[in-house]
Amino acid sequence: MSRRTTASLLVFFLLAALVVVLVFVPVPYVTMSPGPTVNVLGDGKQGTPIIQVQGRRTYPTTGQLRLTTVSVTNPTREIGLVEALSAWFDGTRAVYPRDAIYPPDQSPDDVQQQSSGEMVSSQDTAVAAALTELGYKLPLQVEVLSVSQDAPADGKLDPRDRVLEVNGTTIRSADQVSKVLQRSGVGEPATFVVERRSDRKTVKVTPEAAPDDPNRAIVGVQVGTGYDFPFDVNVNLDDTIGGPSAGLVFALGVYDTLTPGSLVDGNKIAGTGTIDEEGRVGPIGGIQQKIVAAADAGASVFLVPPADCQAALDADVTPDEIKLVKAPTMHSAVTSLEAYAKDEGADLPACS
Repeated sequence: MSRRTTASLLVFFLLAALVVVLVFVPVPYVTMSPGPTVNVLGDGKQGTPIIQVQGRRTYPTTGQLRLTTVSVTNPTREIGLVEALSAWFDGTRAVYPRDAIYPPDQSPDDVQQQSSGEMVSSQDTAVAAALTELGYKLPLQVEVLSVSQDAPADGKLDPRDRVLEVNGTTIRSADQVSKVLQRSGVGEPATFVVERRSDRKTVKVTPEAAPDDPNRAIVGVQVGTGYDFPFDVNVNLDDTIGGPSAGLVFALGVYDTLTPGSLVDGNKIAGTGTIDEEGRVGPIGGIQQKIVAAADAGASVFLVPPADCQAALDADVTPDEIKLVKAPTMHSAVTSLEAYAKDEGADLPACS
């Protein structure tokens, strides 16, 4: 074999090895792409309205009010350099350090539980924001936000159970639940008294040891703050959609359902943003991908948290495709949508 042939083969194998590295060796990043959008004024997969109200009059509405999502690399999947570079140069996608999205000290199940808990909390807070906008005063309560699969509480406690007592102690704050469980300890049955859909229930749950601390008792629930609503409002959304970023859109959907006329007046409106019970709108992640998803769904207006306005302006859409409207509060969003319903050329607070 000649020296030239040997050199050519060496170069070939080196290039092949480089290709293998580029394609198959994982890099510590994830990609974020435009995800599905959902009209919260419409029906869910089972054909029932996404927003359901019992105990108070509701009103028909027209148009669409779409929550927006992003599709993120699954926590169990790793990507190669080629895929990361492809997303980097794609104006509709983004690349983030993996640890920023999936903390290394959290398992995929932990991530899913946290996301589910955030969604439950987001929905309840959105209802509270809508009712606050309508003039209601809402007492706070402690409730179950999520239950881990196969955990001690699985099948015994449900999301939105109002926690009244644990081992005879009246519960007034979320952190009390863990403190009471630690007093009883691992392996000792704990008695929960909860209110579930107006029924009072007593259940026994035996705590197990936490994976990171054999002396810490856990039952596999995430507990947080809920609200004592004057009537029932349920948001029936696909379980695969998690996180808190749909709060503003949920709140507007509930408000539209409970008020005469149509807030969106036949238009297609989209948006994003966390919300608190006072109606203040907070920032979220993936704003550019969500705007692209909204434009693809035909939305004419996108409601943007003020802190995300600068990033929103860099979304891969043109001003003619979708109007970016700044929404610092629930009240501001309602006012903007009412003005837009009357005149699509209305001077609305814009990201600039």
